Order: sequence, then structure tokens, then C-alpha cells
Amino acid sequence: MNDSATPAPVITWTEADTPRSARWRSESGLPPPRRVVVADDTITADAAYRLACEGTALLWRSDFQNARQLLGALTRRIERKPRKSAAAAKAAPATPVEAFHLHRQAQAQRARTLGMLLIPLDEDYAIPLRRAPDVRPACVEAYGPAEVASVASLRELQGLIGAHEWREKGVVVPALGERIHPYYGVFAPIRNEYVGLVAEAALPSATLLANGLAFDIGTGTGVLAAVLARRGVARVVATDMDDRALACARDNIARLGLSGQVDVVEADLFPEGCAPLVVCNPPWLPARPSSRLESAVYDLESRMLLGFLRGLGAHLTPGGEGWLILSDLAEHLGLRTRAELLAAIDAAGLKVLGRIDVRPSHPRVSDTSDPLHTARAAEVTSLWRLAVR
Repeated sequence: MNDSATPAPVITWTEADTPRSARWRSESGLPPPRRVVVADDTITADAAYRLACEGTALLWRSDFQNARQLLGALTRRIERKPRKSAAAAKAAPATPVEAFHLHRQAQAQRARTLGMLLIPLDEDYAIPLRRAPDVRPACVEAYGPAEVASVASLRELQGLIGAHEWREKGVVVPALGERIHPYYGVFAPIRNEYVGLVAEAALPSATLLANGLAFDIGTGTGVLAAVLARRGVARVVATDMDDRALACARDNIARLGLSGQVDVVEADLFPEGCAPLVVCNPPWLPARPSSRLESAVYDLESRMLLGFLRGLGAHLTPGGEGWLILSDLAEHLGLRTRAELLAAIDAAGLKVLGRIDVRPSHPRVSDTSDPLHTARAAEVTSLWRLAVR
């Protein structure tokens, strides 16, 4: 959500020789495009692609479904792979970290170009175009209550629609045997291996007592807190700083009938007190998120990971365990070494009691066209059992 103290960004354009303006909406944090032209079915895909690459946005005024077709045509033009010249072959990334940064640059450029096809929204989020879907519920979930006419990219609206469908249908979590309903902008538990680790690791005996307690740090959808509660932990305190995550976790905990066991509280990492079990699944890649939506994956300078390690000892009861759920993808990409992780654990006054590993099974593992395929194919997700030295 936008900070109420920050003026809402505005997009301006000229239409029928009249200056126009509307509120600009971008959950990815893109600034309003500086140049905007009105476009309709008469524009060709090649002309639209050229304008988009130049940084000129197209405000669509024709059939909505034709806008979807145009976005598909723009995507195909971006994805055409030119033949590699000898010079390009020499310029190929020499290291995994170089490949990672080039991949992110390419992703950002792709997002900027595809984000140049814009759709108008009325004061109630209705799209004033023929054959347009009803995006009002999805927009309210992402943007909050409707206020004024606005403009958003078609690509963003498609993301909102997909997120709304996920929220309505939910995501099946095998470890729970039920569905978790992710909110827009909250990391969805579609990679079940990390959930499975928490579902299968042996609980410290103190958490199984009648007054057993566990903390779930950075709960997101609340999925790990729910798994712990279903495993018999009497009380789980789940924390987060994000307003959407807090609302999402509370909703999921209520849907699962676990409100009597799980408290969802706003906190910067740890709640007050100590527990015999403290669980954290921080963002796995130490890189700067380019938007709020990326903050569940990218963690600049490993701030959350290091904050968890440094504060863990002060929030564990004697003999308690901290469970760090972390992928080693960053190591395969050259973003962090195993030695650096172990040094951070040691510097926090912690020791490793054990580690449970699992290989991911998501589709990207076998996608050889992925620029990061080599790293993804080698990835292992681990549950590190930590204790105070």
C-alpha cells in the first residue's frame, strides 16, 4: 500500500488535443512513463514494440481482448533469440554471478518494455473497454478501496487477476492436506519442499508439552505456523512486518481453524520472550529487490538472515533449537559462500546440531533454457538445526 504521506504518482498525456491525467498504479514500483500516446486496434505490433522499446507507453482505447493479443505479440518479439555472433559468444557471462546479474537486467528490461501497454481504470476500478473482464475485486485486494480514475499496465493487471484467482482457489499444501490462500504480494507456498522439511523434522521435546511454544519468524501466508500447530505445538507466535502478510496469515489461520493455537503479530523479526523452537524461512538470495513484490525472494545484504542469526540466541529457551530453512541457490550463483554462512552462524554464538536436505522438484530444475539452469539443477534446500553454543 502507498504511504499516505507520499503523494500518489500521476500519469499525464494528451488526448484529442486536451491534456489529461490520472493516478498511476504500479505495484512493482515503476515510475509513470514520461511519454504516453493513445493507441487502438490500428497500431501494428511492430510499431507498438518500437515505441515500447523507446520508452513510449501506449494507453489502450480499443477492445480489451485485442490489447491482450498485442501484449502477446510484444512478448514474442522480446523472446526472439538473435543468432549469437562471435563477439557475443566472447561476451557470454564468465561466472555464475555474472549470469545472475545479466539475467536480472534482462528481466527488468523485459518488464519495462511489456509494462508500456496501459489500461484505463474508472473510479471503481472498472475497465471502460469493450470485452474487458471485471477486475474490481482483484484491484481492491491489491490497491485498496477505489478512489479516483487511474491507469495501470496490462501486464500488472494480469498479475492481479492471477493473484485473485490463487486467493480464491488456494494452493494445496500436502503437508497440511489443505489449501493456503495467498494474498497478492505475499509469497505463495508453491515450492513444497521447504514446507515438507518443517513438517518432517523432529520437534524439540519441549514444544510438545502442554504449554509448548514456537515462534515463526516472517510468517508470510502463515503456512509454517499452521504446520507447527497441526504437528501438536500448543502455541505458535507468527510474526511479520508486512501488512498484507499479516492479514493473509490471519485469514489462513482462521480458515484452518487454528486461531486458538496461532497468534499472528506485527514484529520486526522476533516477538517478546523466548521459545524452545524458533523457525525462520528468510529470502534466499542476497540481492536488492527491485520492488515490494520481490522482497520475499531477494534480501539485500542478507539482512533478514543475519538478523535472525544474531537475535536467535536471545530468544531461545535453554536447550531450544532454531530452524533456519534456506536454499543454497545463492552459493551456486556465487552470491554467498557456504563459508560465509557458517561464519555468520559462528559469529552469532550458535552451533549446528544437524541439517536435513532435500532437492527441489519445481519445473525450473529441468528447464535447460533457463539462463540459471546449472545453478537451479544443483540447488539443495536445507533445514539447519541451530542451538546456542
